[in-house]
Amino acid sequence: MKRKLFSLSGIVGLYTAVILSIGFLIFFVISIIVKGSSVISWEFITTAPRLGMTEGGIWPALVGTFWLSFLAVIISVPIGVFSAVYLFSYAKSTKWVSFVKICVNTLAGVPSIIYGLFGMALFVNMMGFEVSLLSGALTLAVLALPIVINASFEALSSVSPDFMQAAYALGATKRQSILRVLIPTAMPNILTSVILVTGRVAGETAPIMFTAVAFYNRQLPKSLMDEVMALPYHIFALMTEGTHSAKQVPIAYGSALVLLLLVLSISSTALILRYRLRKKRQW
Repeated sequence: MKRKLFSLSGIVGLYTAVILSIGFLIFFVISIIVKGSSVISWEFITTAPRLGMTEGGIWPALVGTFWLSFLAVIISVPIGVFSAVYLFSYAKSTKWVSFVKICVNTLAGVPSIIYGLFGMALFVNMMGFEVSLLSGALTLAVLALPIVINASFEALSSVSPDFMQAAYALGATKRQSILRVLIPTAMPNILTSVILVTGRVAGETAPIMFTAVAFYNRQLPKSLMDEVMALPYHIFALMTEGTHSAKQVPIAYGSALVLLLLVLSISSTALILRYRLRKKRQW
């Protein structure tokens, strides 16, 4: 009897946690949509802010967010994937692999503000890139790297060893087996890391606050050395530093809604691509 009551209480607790999580998520999304949809328009998306960000749109911030996220992903994903391949296939010492994984896990848990200070010290000051698109993208790439390495290593570990043994039996070298069998087989799961990284870097404020963004800039970036606007910092600035809250708070919620839709669209595209790759591999 006690065992049944304990099991029932555990199930009830799990269902309650799930319902509360879904409820908070729905409340969050609905509140953003309700408060942000009033300012959403084609003009809001395609025009620059004006009059001290009390009017106008978010086009420079949208473009800046795209370039920061895109550059961070194309820098971090190849390095992270090949680092995971090295740890999985080439590193011979299990102690070395364990040590590196501990370091990677530690870096994955470091607060993002620390990455911002690191990026400012290394890329902005020491390397002389100043506050620029390049400094921000490199900082975000460093932040994303532990996520990519962890997810890619787990994806490679999920591939059956029989696949590699079959490639060796057919005369393939280790490099050929990795490039033509191991990585393509793990690619659907590796795309999971791309999804996680894209959502993480697109919504980060602290790392780019010191390295890339400007409070107010109507110009689009023309080179990697230009300052940019970005949606996360744009929202933060409107909510904390704005002097006309009646006009700026709705713009902040509209920016948050656009950022949410941007991340969801990117994630949905990656999920569809991952599904198609998995289906292709099954055939």
